Amino acid sequence: MTDLLYSQEEDALRAAVRDLLTDHCTAADVAARAESAAPHDLDLWKSLAQSMGLAGLLIPEALGGQGAGHREAAVVLEELGRAVAPVPYLTSAVVATEALLGCGDEELLGRLATGRTIGVLAVGLHLGPGTPVPVARLEDGTLHGELTGIADAAVADVLLVPADDGGLYAVAAEAVTRTPQVSLDLTRPLATVTLDGASGRRLGDAEPAVRRALRVAAGLLASEQLGLADWALTETVRYLKERKQFNRPVGGFQALKHRLAQLWLEVVNLRAAARAAADALATGADTDITVAVAQAYAAPVAVRAAEEALQLHGGIGMTWEHPVHLCLKRAKADSLAYGTAGRHREALAELVDLRAP
Repeated sequence: MTDLLYSQEEDALRAAVRDLLTDHCTAADVAARAESAAPHDLDLWKSLAQSMGLAGLLIPEALGGQGAGHREAAVVLEELGRAVAPVPYLTSAVVATEALLGCGDEELLGRLATGRTIGVLAVGLHLGPGTPVPVARLEDGTLHGELTGIADAAVADVLLVPADDGGLYAVAAEAVTRTPQVSLDLTRPLATVTLDGASGRRLGDAEPAVRRALRVAAGLLASEQLGLADWALTETVRYLKERKQFNRPVGGFQALKHRLAQLWLEVVNLRAAARAAADALATGADTDITVAVAQAYAAPVAVRAAEEALQLHGGIGMTWEHPVHLCLKRAKADSLAYGTAGRHREALAELVDLRAP
């Protein structure tokens, strides 16, 4: 059986990413950006993608990438989840990259590996693996239509657009109209992409590429949710040790200790599920089942951890200045991303032949 514990290299990668985020991605900065017209932190993205080379983590070395695997990408997403970092890592370095790997397009993969080009798969954030996706119309060699719920489209340089002829097309962002949509999580903005005679380059068949990308997205999203839940638990324990009532730490009251103990057990189980999903994606063993298990479990735990953090922080947890609201909004939005927990439970039941009567 594969060892799911973190390797020395993964621990070193975690430490490097956490140090960078500690210095350049404070909760106050994230909250301020969320209220601005430019919620993405492109300077932070440049440091992650170009200086550290993380944009090409999943891209083979022969194409300019790092030639690493999904376990390493999962570690990065854990740390980005902890910080609720407003960067397009999941959408570009994971989802778009996997779609391009499915098509075998070396030119675009080389550009994404540098971190100077941001790619986005033009599929709604709410759509999971195996779900039919809306497509653009191909008429006289140009693309037409409207695609909604596209995460990080606002900062994309190239969009990967599925079309009704079964192809996946690379479309320059300047050739489309991107209209912001209202999103609960302001750190991962959504947009409607309108194509009106946009030209694109055919990369390959859309169906297998999109299916591959969404499966990896769902599997590695569990690691981001793990980061969120772990941060929520850690910060809540720290706060309850410091906050005093009746001359004793609030964390010493038995009712609160029981709630924290239950949450700790759920976070530990989430870590096991998320690590298993990342390892399955890396090895190709029981991938569909393991990803479905991880997502069926991850979303409810991340949301509960954030809700418990908000409640147990008391009045300060309800303020805009405290970062727990960022964690809660990201956890809520993630619970709908790449398929809901219920959708993944249904998929799991089909995979193991345990259909409802």
